[in-house]
Amino acid sequence: MAATIHRHDDVITVQQLALPMTPVEARDSAADDAGASSHERVGFELGWDYAHHGMTPPVEQLFRQSPLQQGWQLGRSTFGARTLKAPAHTQLWLSLRLHAWQRRRSFETLLLTPNYLQQLDTTHCPVSRLAFSEEPDHPQRRSIDRVRDDAGYAAGNLAVMSHAANVAKLDRGWQQCWAMAQSLRQGPMTMAGGLNADAWERMAILASFVTPMSHDLAAQLPMLVLPPNRLRLFNPVQALQALVTRQLATPGWSQRLTRLEALMAETLRADFRKFVLALVPRVLRCQSLTDPMDIRWALEDAWRDPLLQKRWTRFAQQLTPELAEALVQRAANKRLSPVRVQRHAAPTDGWALERQGFRSAS
Repeated sequence: MAATIHRHDDVITVQQLALPMTPVEARDSAADDAGASSHERVGFELGWDYAHHGMTPPVEQLFRQSPLQQGWQLGRSTFGARTLKAPAHTQLWLSLRLHAWQRRRSFETLLLTPNYLQQLDTTHCPVSRLAFSEEPDHPQRRSIDRVRDDAGYAAGNLAVMSHAANVAKLDRGWQQCWAMAQSLRQGPMTMAGGLNADAWERMAILASFVTPMSHDLAAQLPMLVLPPNRLRLFNPVQALQALVTRQLATPGWSQRLTRLEALMAETLRADFRKFVLALVPRVLRCQSLTDPMDIRWALEDAWRDPLLQKRWTRFAQQLTPELAEALVQRAANKRLSPVRVQRHAAPTDGWALERQGFRSAS
């Protein structure tokens, strides 16, 4: 409904005019008329978006009682040939929403867009380090994983990994993944779920990023995998650890680390310098590397050195979460971070943690 204002002898009256509904209003009106539940409404909107992008949902969803089919049919009649383009990441966005809907998982749509998914893409699995395959049924094909299993599909909780690694992980948290790695190191088995001990340790560290834990414990974890793009780090000391490690991937790292040290209290600087002295020789070979993935893996593998980890832990445990966060923010403000740093006041908004990552039943 729209309103027009008329003036008659200084008396203002409002006349309601019935205007054609917008496509979105037509969609919402149809869902309301059907008395749709939350699950049915989400399916209806998903079918509508399939039609809006000129795509057909999987045939098993196109039965008469399906709210997805109903939304798709209404969308087709509404848009006709006036559809939007559907590039690869839009198709991924629709299929991921369908996957979540079928399992009644929460899917946050405000930030989790096709553009967001495009920013997650990479060439190799961060866990297995194998290149992704473009074949649809290959175990090394790309897969979107909810890193924290008790949360829904939401910005900050997703990472791209191989389908094989995703299946191996299941609902394991970081401690279970770490325990799996240590079990494999003891033998006699050397592989589990197609992953060796090194890969399971990388899986554990990946999961630790979105797991709140004590500062002392987080300070003891090696950075065996660098955080994937857009993953939210819940433990400030790990954010600082990632910032420092990434310094050595680009020229000018020595000057940046010196400037970072200058931001610290005098009592911290000696231990930070000792840590840097242990780090630099182990990643100097990065200077001769040109492939970004080779550089990334060299930085990650440096953390397998016991002396490096010991010196980092000694330094990091003198911090507090607040101090570590402040150092990261100050470094970002002074452009000492090689990647963009974004602070989230409410990092789990849209994660549906109160429902273990599931959508509301109503």
